[in-house]
Amino acid sequence: MRYPENLKIGDTIGICAPSSGIVEPEKIEKLDRAIENLKALGYNVIETASVRKDIKGRSASAKIRAEEFMSLYENEEVKLIMYACGGDFLMEMLDYIDFNKLSNMKPKWTQGFSDITHLSFLLNTICDIPSIYCENVKEYGMKNIYYNLIDCLKIESGEEIIQNSFEKYQDGKESNEDGTYNLTAPVKWENITGNKKIVVEGRALGGCLDCVDTLIGTEFDKVTKYIEKYKKDGIIWFLECYEMNTPQLERILWKMKHANYFNNCKGIIFGRSYIMREDYEITFNEAILDVLKDLNIPIIIGADIGHVPPQLAITNGAILKITSENGKGKVETYLK
Repeated sequence: MRYPENLKIGDTIGICAPSSGIVEPEKIEKLDRAIENLKALGYNVIETASVRKDIKGRSASAKIRAEEFMSLYENEEVKLIMYACGGDFLMEMLDYIDFNKLSNMKPKWTQGFSDITHLSFLLNTICDIPSIYCENVKEYGMKNIYYNLIDCLKIESGEEIIQNSFEKYQDGKESNEDGTYNLTAPVKWENITGNKKIVVEGRALGGCLDCVDTLIGTEFDKVTKYIEKYKKDGIIWFLECYEMNTPQLERILWKMKHANYFNNCKGIIFGRSYIMREDYEITFNEAILDVLKDLNIPIIIGADIGHVPPQLAITNGAILKITSENGKGKVETYLK
């Protein structure tokens, strides 16, 4: 794994919008506060031209989005790229990204989630470049920055940190007026494969399952080669869903299994789903076990990953040691 240079106070953070842009007044206000907060923490901040644009779910054309991402990646002063937001159409810009070039460039940290998976997943599996799967930049605009966002910066600064599961999560779509999380529901990690305690260690791979599905079988799909390369470490898949139903979940997991994605897999951890419709009275747990129980590996659900905040800072490509017991969890990150 090609770890980037450690982020330092005084370094420059670049913001780009490879999927949707930010145009709603309240989100622009939050972005402005995020930039102010990052500057107050000691960083310089720049943004590309299309961050505050959006037409039909796209900040710009696919080609321009790719060019703006590469402009930050090629800028030697930029040490961390934070993405504006997720969306639906990042995959369009992949045709204009030269992954061979990225594989031979000095790596740098990137941070974001959701539709960002289309890019971060490939940086990992094609270029051996890790990334942080956590909030996009505008969440740094909350009045009091939640500590999970500081944990992202710690990892990007080279710290090997330990993160514990949260006490509560935001059981609803709306944050508080000051942008902070509206934490109302108790967090409960669940070991659905019958293990009272799960302790598993391996190299992290994953992201938003809606996006992983898009990439399967395309020319960008280098997963089996990647997991063979790191078979000594073993793979821990981390997955979360934005919007789907349980039959669709079964189909995607079935496809992944038959594409040999779960070779050398030591365990799977699922985050809380944003929207999961349980069609045919098939529950989320049943959908997973229907497809994956024969793998005979530990599976955790309800983890603090993904679209239902707050989420842990998961380093895609790093070695993670994950512990789950009595509804609580712990993630240890090792940058090796």
